[in-house]
Parts: sequence; C-alpha cells; structure tokens
Amino acid sequence: MKVIIPLAGVGSRLRPHTFSKPKPLMNIAGTPLLSHVLEMFRNVAVEEFILITGYMSDQIESFINTKHPDIKTRFFKQNELSGQSTAVLLARDYVNGPVLIVFADTIVEANLEHIHSEPSDAIAWVKEVKDPRRFGVAVPNEDGYVKRIIEKPDSMNNNLAVVGFYFLRDGARLMDAIEKQIGNHVQTKGEFYLANAMQILLDDGMQMRVQEVDIWEDCGKPDSILQTNKYLLQHGHDNSDKIVARGYVIVPPVNIHPDAQIKHSVIGPFATIGANCKIDGSVIRDSIVDQGTQIKNAMITKSLIGRGAHLQGRFLTCNVGDESELIFE
Repeated sequence: MKVIIPLAGVGSRLRPHTFSKPKPLMNIAGTPLLSHVLEMFRNVAVEEFILITGYMSDQIESFINTKHPDIKTRFFKQNELSGQSTAVLLARDYVNGPVLIVFADTIVEANLEHIHSEPSDAIAWVKEVKDPRRFGVAVPNEDGYVKRIIEKPDSMNNNLAVVGFYFLRDGARLMDAIEKQIGNHVQTKGEFYLANAMQILLDDGMQMRVQEVDIWEDCGKPDSILQTNKYLLQHGHDNSDKIVARGYVIVPPVNIHPDAQIKHSVIGPFATIGANCKIDGSVIRDSIVDQGTQIKNAMITKSLIGRGAHLQGRFLTCNVGDESELIFE
C-alpha cells in the first residue's frame, strides 16, 4: 500500500502564517498538522508515503526527516500548480498496486484496518454537508456505487461531499486516467481536479463505493484551524493533567508545552501554547499561540498567533504572523 499526500499549495487562506511556513506545519493541539495526517494511517501497513511538495518544500522534507525518520518517504516537487491530478501523476512510476490519497489539510476518522481486503475497486470517503458547492460531491446510484463525482457543483441537489480521501485498488489505472484527463484538457475552473480523473474511471466501469465519516476536520482557513484545534483538544490532545500550574489557572482542555513560562494568567479552554512562550497577566482561550511568542496584559480569543510574536495590550481577536509585534499602551 502506497499513500500519496499532495501538499504543494501555498495556503493563501492562512496568510500571514503561510508567508513563513507551509500550511502542513501549522501547530494544531501541540502537533504540526502533517503529523496528525500521518497518524491517520497508524493501523495500515504502509509501504511508502509519497509526498508531493512545492511551496517551502525544504521545510517539509526537513520536518519529515527530523520528526518522522522511521517512515519510508519519497518526495516529488510540483513546480507548476495546475491541479490535484498533475500533483498525483508525479508519483506514476512508483504506484502499481493499492493506493490511498489524502490531502494535507484533511483530518478524518475512518476505520482502515481492513483496507487491504477491500472488495470494491475504490472508496471515496464522504460526509453530508449543508452547502456542497465548494467541494467535490459523490452521486451514488441505486446500488450504492458512485455514478458521478462532481467538482464544485453549481446546485445544492447532492450533498455527499468527498472529504479529500480516496482508496484505489489499482493505482496504475488511476495514473492512466489522469494522463487521459490531461491529454483531453478536462478541467474545472482552470485546474485538473482529481474528481475529474475519478469520473473517467467511473465511466470506464470502476466500482467505487462511498464510506461516510463521522469526523471530518478541515484545516484550510483560520476558523477551521481553530475548530480542529478545539476538536483535537477534546479528543486525546489535552495535557492539562500533566501540567503543574504555578501562579496561573488552567481551564481544560488545553495543550501547553512544558517549556512555556506562564504567570498571573488564565489559559483555556481550547488553548494551545507552544514551546518557550512567555505569558504574563493575560487570558487566552480558543486560540493557538506558536512557539517563542510573548504575550503580556492581553485578552486573546479565537486567535492564531505565529512564532516569535510579541503582543502587549488588550485585544479580543487577532491573526498575527511570525515575528510580528503589536503593542497597545
């Protein structure tokens, strides 16, 4: 089993944070997003992870080699950001059998223990959404198999959103479909989306079933990053029971790095505090504060604070990039 993870995008919706680091390295509940994605495959015998990098690829490779040296990885760089399909196609020569494809801003809870014995040709993991128009959607037939996958539909008629997670028993067949897609210039809004390659396979007789997921956490925007942080803190990433709070108050759930220096403050609920942060006289809740940041006499809520930032004064909500300074007297 190979796992392909496309993560070449620039993460423009997460500016200013992605000016200095790629989106997959955003800190969520004390752990970079990419580590959460890799953890999804803990019960799968993965032969190799294939990472399609692009923006700040050196940071991605350094992170994997340093923090996940035990997994076998292969890197390809997507120089032209023309779509998901062209990213996946870079792995063509190394994918012959079963393959899982997951996008790097997607965290789902799915039982993968029996994936090696899956009888269908393919699986698309899905979740019902109120407004499907910014997603790809799966349209099943009366037998429960997918007959169409529509990328960014114009109507609200089908609401089974594909969560950016696919299994295919024959990875080489997918690569053939992508080559056909590119050769015929099959695009949606100017990009080669993977959904269009899947439709080529469906038209060719591939049997794909849908598997609904209960949990799908998207990490593409600041508000969704905070929602994912909140969920993860509620489900296994709260370390408040391991922190001895001297001179400050913890309101669980939180994730506080043991090297953080905190005094005369209230932390939580739903706060993540990175390494070497210095926090004094402040209230921080429903926020992520990255490593090395200093906060004094501030009230922070629903905020993303980058590495090495310096905040002083009273705020309610802010989105502050790395090495920034905001001082209100």
